[in-house]
Amino acid sequence: MRTRVVLDAPSNLGLRPPTPGTVPGCYKLAGALREQRIVQRLGALEGGVVVPPRYDRGDWQEGDGVFNAAALASYTVKLADRVERHVRAGEFPVVLGGDCSIQLGASLALRRLGRYGLVAVDASADFRHPGNSDRIGAAGGEEVALGTGRGQDDLTNLEGLKPYLRDEDVRLFGNRDAFEEDRAELAALKIPVVTVGDIREWGAEALAQATAEAFAIPELDGFWVHLDADVLDPSVMPAVDSPDPDGLLPDELVSLLRPLLASPHCVGLNVTIYDPDLDPDGTAGALLADIVVSAFAQS
Repeated sequence: MRTRVVLDAPSNLGLRPPTPGTVPGCYKLAGALREQRIVQRLGALEGGVVVPPRYDRGDWQEGDGVFNAAALASYTVKLADRVERHVRAGEFPVVLGGDCSIQLGASLALRRLGRYGLVAVDASADFRHPGNSDRIGAAGGEEVALGTGRGQDDLTNLEGLKPYLRDEDVRLFGNRDAFEEDRAELAALKIPVVTVGDIREWGAEALAQATAEAFAIPELDGFWVHLDADVLDPSVMPAVDSPDPDGLLPDELVSLLRPLLASPHCVGLNVTIYDPDLDPDGTAGALLADIVVSAFAQS
């Protein structure tokens, strides 16, 4: 078994304020999961914290591009440095977010090392970009587009490594069946989208196993798994910024994650978006920790 290392990336730079004058609470995700003893339960080493810049959108207005862009760029490089170090050492980083923009750190790190794939387990595709939307701003809803080279160069072309991910190396799991806005574009780009309905029809374990096997090709050096807590149904995970109905249930998510994390070609995992501010009794956080621990149980 590879050595697991838990690394905190408590950035909320990629989300819009939940209400005027406030900041998104997902930066507390790592602390909440640590309260659930996730490090000890995973048998992991302590990876410390990559401290993010202060959340400050300044005088940003709609139409100005991605807010917090300079802070996001500098943080992406810092996080990439840490992720790269662990992957080079043959360790398995478990990165506790934060919002989904932390995926850029993993994608940049792996681009430095070679060609890697991404399995994004998320309620939405996070594929908003200037070519399909006039509401660009929150990188936490745009990280897959940014990672594949769509958007402003100060985020998509760090270190001259654009794109960090090739379209054909991305797989999207857990999108809501009702979400249609990105489906045609993603199909044209040959980026597979596996919806909640598809998972229930074909089986989470079988789909995940097939995906892991598809990434086991000489052209790829491995793949990364990105887990957004909003892939879960709001009946069990209400503590997210966009609690959309008809999501996965805990056992379905564990069945999906296990074959992916067990693959020798999987090199790391992000956990994002859970907001402890929306979970005053901590039950959703306890569930998320249980899911992550269970997903590794047979890996």
